[in-house]
Amino acid sequence: MVFHPKSGERIHLVTAVGLLTLLLGLGLASAAPAAEGWQAGTARTVITPTQNLWLAGFSNRTNPAAGGKVMDLWVKALALEDANGHRAVMLTADLLGIPKNIYEHTLAVLARKYQLRPDQVMLAASHTHCGPVLRNALYDIYPLDDRQRDLIDRYSALLESQMADTMGAALADLAPVRIASGQGSTGFAVNRRNNVENAVPGLILAGALNGPVDHAVPVLAAYRPDGSLKAVLCGYACHNTTFAINEWCGDYAGFAQLDLEKSHPGAQAMFFMGCGGDQNPLPRHQAYLGERYGGMLAAAVEEVLVAPPRYLAPDLVTRMKMVTLPFGEPLSMPQLKIMTNDPSPPTRRWAGRWLAFLEAGNKPPRGYNFPMQAWRLGGQQLLISLGGEPVVDYAIKFKQTYGYQTWVAGYCNDVMCYIPSRRVLQEDLNPKLGPHWGYEGSYAFVVYGLPALRWGDNVENLIAGGVGELVASTTAGNDKK
Repeated sequence: MVFHPKSGERIHLVTAVGLLTLLLGLGLASAAPAAEGWQAGTARTVITPTQNLWLAGFSNRTNPAAGGKVMDLWVKALALEDANGHRAVMLTADLLGIPKNIYEHTLAVLARKYQLRPDQVMLAASHTHCGPVLRNALYDIYPLDDRQRDLIDRYSALLESQMADTMGAALADLAPVRIASGQGSTGFAVNRRNNVENAVPGLILAGALNGPVDHAVPVLAAYRPDGSLKAVLCGYACHNTTFAINEWCGDYAGFAQLDLEKSHPGAQAMFFMGCGGDQNPLPRHQAYLGERYGGMLAAAVEEVLVAPPRYLAPDLVTRMKMVTLPFGEPLSMPQLKIMTNDPSPPTRRWAGRWLAFLEAGNKPPRGYNFPMQAWRLGGQQLLISLGGEPVVDYAIKFKQTYGYQTWVAGYCNDVMCYIPSRRVLQEDLNPKLGPHWGYEGSYAFVVYGLPALRWGDNVENLIAGGVGELVASTTAGNDKK
């Protein structure tokens, strides 16, 4: 039997062994009594562009969006307040990533209008590759003319106001809830560095996929006093790259949210990307696969929701830290001059831009301020957020360090580049260890337009050290808000 949080009735009959396996797998076997004192608010806004902007993500696109859509793009906000009045707001967005300039502008508005500090705000992008290019991000990938740059600027300014207004609306919607957390699993993410894409179907059949993965599905649920579901937040560590079309689409994460909202009328479903920098949904690039993977993710969430809730005490601790990550070897003018003749147009644009920068006597930065956060809910559920596109090694590392129920969200607040582990950095040194390697640890710097070709070798240690300090500051005795 499985307890339904709304009615109290036992609604599913399963074997004792099956139930025990389910509860142990989800970490919900010792569900705590419902904890009063939480408040939650939700809000959402459609952000589907009305102009034919360039779509962000795939560099082989040759034209802006054609004007069609598979589904609307959204920003959705979940505001939380604990028994002591401490607040935090997470915003999820159907975007490739949120650039630094948009993040900083939005923070300024939230501080002025709602007195929110940066540690209380988490902006999470789904990393759909069928969303719009945003201001000052990925400009070297596409042949942007003045009209397109103007459209991007106008859309980005509107997006900033929509994000801030949506989070404000969520704060205005705060009302009593119970908060529960759990964790499921689904297996469509494949390590793209260790498995040649065309070979994946055969490798799946043979049970011979290689490389590290994180198939966990974190779930946070907010229940109204009558037991109905008000909000459900889920995550998964896998690129949203099932679709490679020239139309707006939230990809598998969008389909998962549609499925969950259809199954739970009146609830808002939200998604955050995990450490999926080196993970793809494979096979892919067919519409039915996006719907299938979305259904698989939604089913994993439903398994958590049907199990006895693990309610969290109404206590919320939020912490944030910026760590300067060093760039690797600086660019040289001879090197850039060679790259201005590269066969790849994005590489030529990137090299030409930085060559002109150096020839003008400018000195490029030698590092980047990298955002990370730690939120602890109910004294037990830990949510770590990282900027950029972290590879799966970070999720594995932090779960080993802080417990397997630790949640690690990537693509948060500022998506400036891929964030390789030391292992990936070493694999992507010349000569490469494999013909399909080299992107996450090296060439991605060109794609993102940064003034180097790779990070310094110590970025993993710097990130792990910063996260360690944050997590320690959220524990009992260190939780002054």
